[in-house]
Amino acid sequence: MKHLVTVERLCLAGHSLALAFGLAGLLLVLPNPEFIASLPTVGQTAFGWSMANGGVGYILLGAVTVAIYAYRTLGIRHWLTFMLPAVILSLGSELLGTSTGFPFGAYGYLNGLGYKIAGLVPFTIPLSWFYVGLCCYVLARSGLESIGLPLWAKLVGSIALGSVLLTAWDFVLDPAMSQAPYPFWEFGEVGEFFGMPYRNVTGWLGTGAIFMFVASLFWGAKPLNLNRAQLSVPLIVYLINFAFGAIITVTELDSRYLIPTSMSIVLGVVPAIALWWMTKPAQGVESALSGNLTREVPTVSVGVGQK
Repeated sequence: MKHLVTVERLCLAGHSLALAFGLAGLLLVLPNPEFIASLPTVGQTAFGWSMANGGVGYILLGAVTVAIYAYRTLGIRHWLTFMLPAVILSLGSELLGTSTGFPFGAYGYLNGLGYKIAGLVPFTIPLSWFYVGLCCYVLARSGLESIGLPLWAKLVGSIALGSVLLTAWDFVLDPAMSQAPYPFWEFGEVGEFFGMPYRNVTGWLGTGAIFMFVASLFWGAKPLNLNRAQLSVPLIVYLINFAFGAIITVTELDSRYLIPTSMSIVLGVVPAIALWWMTKPAQGVESALSGNLTREVPTVSVGVGQK
């Protein structure tokens, strides 16, 4: 498992750097075309390529990071039975939304996020639903497992809280990606909720809840038994993706957008950190440093042996 941890950490570092580079490009470089013009031809070509493909890169790196994390920490069964419903159902929801306006409102994707499936939805979008969605669900389920709730309340609460965490991220993502000077999608109607239709919020809640519910049927009721060290990757991925959208929203849009940003913090960031903290700490220095590598086999066997 050590080589998987190494690859996972490299991908997480690449994911973080790609987000940081994207922020620098969107906030500092693109608004100053004289800087781009001062670059040599090779530099201009490289910058143009990186900005055109940066969105694809950071999403792919995030998806690979979380896929490896899920495989080594939860087991192949848990990984695939979350990823496949998340990708398939979110893609169906996005294709329906871009075709009919339901369930997110009238919207369409622009360029910058890769090849569009059926000419409508970039292939990277379902992957982003997967990797952020799994982080939200694992944090919610692990946190609720640590308190004395009835089994049904833990399972239902994990789906509900996981979908809220996912939707809270969208409160900063959608303004940043649709209303900033360099958008990646656009709404075809005037949105009542800071440029977004209200049904975009219910569409996010519903889509997340549906694929989390389907995944929970496969996962069963067996506790995940994850500690804080094992939940560090989901928390980090969630927080850096929040920060990406929040920084663009706060710096590029007017002060009204401090409201959805604050809502995202209250409904997403604070609960995510609280859920992580509610879980048991890792036992021993070695597990804290290595992501509990010494207990990988028991953890995987729990994931595979349930239901």
